[in-house]
Amino acid sequence: MSEFVRTETAREGRQHQVYSPETGARLVAGCVCLNANKTEVLMIQSSAHKKKWVLPKGGVESDEADYKDTARRETWEEAGVEGEIVKSLGAIEDMRPPKDWNKDRKAFEEATNDSVVSKHPPRSEFHFYEMDVTSVVDEYPEKHKRNRKWFSYKDAKEELLKAKRPELLEALNRSSIIKD
Repeated sequence: MSEFVRTETAREGRQHQVYSPETGARLVAGCVCLNANKTEVLMIQSSAHKKKWVLPKGGVESDEADYKDTARRETWEEAGVEGEIVKSLGAIEDMRPPKDWNKDRKAFEEATNDSVVSKHPPRSEFHFYEMDVTSVVDEYPEKHKRNRKWFSYKDAKEELLKAKRPELLEALNRSSIIKD
């Protein structure tokens, strides 16, 4: 395991992103950050849609040894949180249609030798971890880009459904949060 290092700035751009060789999905990792008694989860504002709340996560980069490294880095950059990763929540595919699916469908059909593609490949492949939060700091790289807030399971579920993020809800459901 590599040692986590706090940074003052967030990584930007996708030039070092890693994609699945099997599906072409963007590899993403993040954390379900729980409070000590597992009654609340820390969520962050989406950078693209300020009224939507999501879990901290981001793209795996080529210099990261494993998904846990990415999950820790992204949780630090986006939420200013550190903690102990206590378990893997497994892989979850984001099956929302890719943004340019209609345009890319023909190329995908040719690449897979499948003239009748009934299903698109996953957009992203998420690797989530449950984190027991030990530190929430005031200064972190994306402090001025997004807010963070603690939610009960019921409220977090409602926010993720409103944001149309079933893959993030699946990660939350796999965690040890107390479901009310």
